Amino acid sequence: MAAPPGEYFSVGSQVSCRTCQEQRLQGEVVAFDYQSKMLALKCPSSSGKPNHADILLINLQYVSEVEIINDRTETPPPLASLNVSKLASKARTEKEEKLSQAYAISAGVSLEGQQLFQTIHKTLLEFFIKQEVWDACSGVTHHLFSFPSSIKDCKWQEKNIVVMEEVVITPPYQVENCKGKEGSALSHVRKIVEKHFRDVESQKILQRSQAQQPQKEAALSS
Repeated sequence: MAAPPGEYFSVGSQVSCRTCQEQRLQGEVVAFDYQSKMLALKCPSSSGKPNHADILLINLQYVSEVEIINDRTETPPPLASLNVSKLASKARTEKEEKLSQAYAISAGVSLEGQQLFQTIHKTLLEFFIKQEVWDACSGVTHHLFSFPSSIKDCKWQEKNIVVMEEVVITPPYQVENCKGKEGSALSHVRKIVEKHFRDVESQKILQRSQAQQPQKEAALSS
């Protein structure tokens, strides 16, 4: 049924919406704010990962139709506790990433440079997290590098990438463009750069192969 004006949506109800762009959205109500007309729906994860879900925030002022598929009348279960500090940290990191990307674009950094920057940042962050978990489980302090999990450890200096304040990568961002004091940090960054471009080349070969496959099948069938 269509939801009349002034309708409240119960948490746990199944709702279907049609936006002004004719997009159909359907999911479980997790929150609704009547004053702002904002509806939060939990939908199956677009990534396909199990035990994951997408949360959509929908402004009902831009919805042409709302239909309550299954109205939940019983008391909803208590909300799960949120790690506010973790959420704030994630929001701060994502903001830094967006600002960094905007700077790189405005500075005229090549796409190859932007992609390498993202790879280095993610690799350093994953490395830090793995080391931190290993230390907690083993009870042994062991760090190859000492740095916090922040994008500031991989930053732009004009068109150059500066890593951990020790390594500078200049355009065109190849292994030979990594400069710094010889040591574990420089060696590690060089390996990241080398693997990045090796993966990029492998992806290009795969894409070319996939693009040529229909042509080969057509030639065999003719």
